[in-house]
Amino acid sequence: MISPGDENAPRRGRLPGGLTLRAMTPNAITTAALCSGLTGIRFAVTAASGTDPVLVAEDWRKAVAAVILAGLLDGIDGRIARLLKAQSRFGAELDSLADNVSFGVAPALILFLWSLQEAPRIGWFAALAVAIACALRLARFNAQIDVEHQPHKSAGFLTGIPAPVAAGLAFLPMYLWIATDNPVFRLPIVVGPWLVLIAFLMISNIATLGWTALRPRRSVRLELIALVGLVTVALLTEPWLTLVGICAVYLLFIPLGVMRYAKVKRQRAASARTEPNLPA
Repeated sequence: MISPGDENAPRRGRLPGGLTLRAMTPNAITTAALCSGLTGIRFAVTAASGTDPVLVAEDWRKAVAAVILAGLLDGIDGRIARLLKAQSRFGAELDSLADNVSFGVAPALILFLWSLQEAPRIGWFAALAVAIACALRLARFNAQIDVEHQPHKSAGFLTGIPAPVAAGLAFLPMYLWIATDNPVFRLPIVVGPWLVLIAFLMISNIATLGWTALRPRRSVRLELIALVGLVTVALLTEPWLTLVGICAVYLLFIPLGVMRYAKVKRQRAASARTEPNLPA
């Protein structure tokens, strides 16, 4: 029995080997996101081989919901790591690997099984485009972690659309199909080009709005808080139509981000021209 004053007693909250529970928490959330994305693939496989229309439709909904849940978990693991001061290189690498599976491989396979297998040759290339673009985007992100000069990041913008957002946008035809039961949205000729467009936006160099670039005026902050509450209620009552609306709003923000960053570039160029030359 270890006495309370024994100096060899393990510290509270510390696991054998010196790993703290605080350090494990963000990585556990990342792993949960990875498992959620993989579970989405499992629901899609079940739906593709099912025969009961009601159960099949339910499994497709679960497949999409699993990837969305992975996106929500991915959105909080980094923030929790910073809050707990538990950032680590291992956590960063694990996060990238989990993102590649949950937002690259999972959406590609789900959408292929849902629609693109009707045109297997061309459809498979469209599915591959999303998976490959996600991997390339994450590789670019990892390669630039230690790069000091990042024009987009320094101005509060992102380069291309983030992987979780891209996965959510990739499912737009599926949201419309679930909400309207219209078979047109399931056609490979609709889904394939859409996935290619999403893949392009992921690896593009266009500036998109990040959280730090969104700075609402004080006069409208209460209205925005109320809007968030209404959107939450809409997600609970009409989730698929609400997701369609969220996708539409985000797509409208893409040209806005391009224009705002062009303004920032002009301001930087003007500032550089007006700066006095320092003596050698």
